[in-house]
Amino acid sequence: MQIQHTLNIGIVAHVDAGKTSLTERLLFDTGTIDRLGSVDGGSTQTDTGSVERRRGITVRSAVVSFAVGTTQVNLIDTPGHADFVAEVERALEVLDGAVLVLSAVEGVQAHTRVLMRTLRDMGLPVLLFVNKIDRPGARRDGLLTDIRRRLTPYVLPMTAVRDLGTRAARTLPESLDDPDFRTRTGEVLAETDDALLARVVDGPAPSSEELGAALHDHTARGLVHPVYFGSALSGQGVGALVEGITGLLRPPRADATDTADTAPAEAAAPTGAVFAVDRDPSGHKTAYLRLSTGALTARRRVTLHRREPDGTHHAYTGRITSLDVVGRAGAGTSRLTAGNIGRITGLTEVRVGDLLGEPDGRGGGPRRPRFPAPTLLTVVRPRDAAPGATARLRAALRSLAEQDPLIHASAEPDGATSVLLYGEIQKEIIAAALAEEFGIEAVFEPSRTVCVERPAGTGEAYEEMGRRAPSPSGFWATVGLRVEPAERGTGVGFRYETELGALPHAFHCAVEESVHAALRRGPHGWAVTDCTVTLVRSGFAGPVSTAGDFRGLTPVVLGRALERAGTRVFEPYHRFEADIPTDTLAPVTGCLAELGADIGETAAGTESWLLKGLLPARRVRAVEQRLPGLTRGEGVWWSRPCGDGPLISACGVRGEGRAGSRSSGAPGEGAPCR
Repeated sequence: MQIQHTLNIGIVAHVDAGKTSLTERLLFDTGTIDRLGSVDGGSTQTDTGSVERRRGITVRSAVVSFAVGTTQVNLIDTPGHADFVAEVERALEVLDGAVLVLSAVEGVQAHTRVLMRTLRDMGLPVLLFVNKIDRPGARRDGLLTDIRRRLTPYVLPMTAVRDLGTRAARTLPESLDDPDFRTRTGEVLAETDDALLARVVDGPAPSSEELGAALHDHTARGLVHPVYFGSALSGQGVGALVEGITGLLRPPRADATDTADTAPAEAAAPTGAVFAVDRDPSGHKTAYLRLSTGALTARRRVTLHRREPDGTHHAYTGRITSLDVVGRAGAGTSRLTAGNIGRITGLTEVRVGDLLGEPDGRGGGPRRPRFPAPTLLTVVRPRDAAPGATARLRAALRSLAEQDPLIHASAEPDGATSVLLYGEIQKEIIAAALAEEFGIEAVFEPSRTVCVERPAGTGEAYEEMGRRAPSPSGFWATVGLRVEPAERGTGVGFRYETELGALPHAFHCAVEESVHAALRRGPHGWAVTDCTVTLVRSGFAGPVSTAGDFRGLTPVVLGRALERAGTRVFEPYHRFEADIPTDTLAPVTGCLAELGADIGETAAGTESWLLKGLLPARRVRAVEQRLPGLTRGEGVWWSRPCGDGPLISACGVRGEGRAGSRSSGAPGEGAPCR
């Protein structure tokens, strides 16, 4: 039977909720594999790396496929641990919908809430699968109450459960032919649909067909979230989930189907995103690209774009040597159409996160990332001090950065290599990968929080060469630069006030590249961002001047301009929520205030207080350690990165990053959390 629709579905969850096991069950039940893999045994289809198999956790996104009728479903299994949130981010960019997995025993966990908020912000349709109904302690009604309170109020249970919490647990699918389920469905849908509400209240009551169409529409628009109970271990409820995936999640646009070989679809410029990269033992790369518009074939030349961590834009062109469409066999597998995922080789420079098409996402390109950058930095050194060990380590880290660019391996002044992280687990995974894939034993320094610097004002400096003499710094070049603040989130911009063509092109490039390189380490040791640097004066003496003169002088002049402008240091913040017993309000708020939190909202419930606010990221761990003791183990804590605010000193003063200076701004002032 010919495939007419392709759905790219993400499986997301808090760690240990059972999403990899669910992926195995979906493949097994649809006949894609003939034997169930085991997470504990390291035999699953998606955890292919040795580190993943040994630790039993997903580290990198993986793609597998199955077909149901005329619909092909590409399943993207993503990491569940918060330390690998960047992998989840890139997977979310290419999805048509998602299945959020919860445990019937553990329920709604901290990272579950982060994922659900992100999925809703991106407008993705989401089905909920409550796993492990056959485990002791499994819940249904109480868990649904928690889901409505902590995830989303608009949920509709699609299965009933019998013998919950026992090995004999089984599910029964609900049907719109049942008057009771029809009534419950109408009530849930009416909460987000005024026209349907009028029908439910005043009549005539909507028919089963009308409710079915409304359920599909509301689910596809992300307004309502069907809930399926089941067990990936026994397979209970998985069949109903498959029906929900293929029946309720929105299929791609008409031009994304294989049956729509029309001129407009073929004429559209190809756009898409690379969300995973594999390397074979010989070093050859395979990129996984989700195509959003247009079509691609092997031997075509393409240009990919990326935004570097320092804000610069990089583009490169390569030729596709081979292309296979994921999930397809036989004729047509080397032609990738919109909505599908292709395995592509031949692009030697490709990295995860690269974009095909307009770099700003126009023209139907992929969604942009929602997660913030890593907030931890560690320095890595080889345990072996033999000659060349440092260079081999840096090369290995850069290879790993191709699969996760946000770790951003870069050289330190003393020859060591720094790496950006989301958490300590990620450090362990990198160490294991270095040992197993590259044979390098690495030593990591304790992690520290990543701050940034922003100009406090405008500063300008210049240095000129004489008529027959170099500049005071010894360079045959004249450079004048002005540094001024820019809008938050804009990164580093570079402009010219000098006449274009006044310098040879190579000298222009030397100045601009040197500015970006010098801003990676500001006066206080952190990267300078959200600023505009303008070249206001330039000159050279041919044939004496070289690009090296401009590369040497530019950092000197830029440093003076930054000193005159002044910079403020900003540290990352988390937005938090704390659900605590009523009698623990005073000690908890005292603890938060001591650690520099800004409590923005308090709400009293019947048995608890809900506190919301902002907290420096480096203090989050301290709260997590102290909260159980302050709340008799009953407090629930949730937080996620959300921007930055002025650095808080050890004595609790919010400083501007300059000796003796202070800021009276609140945490996050001028940098609203996202």
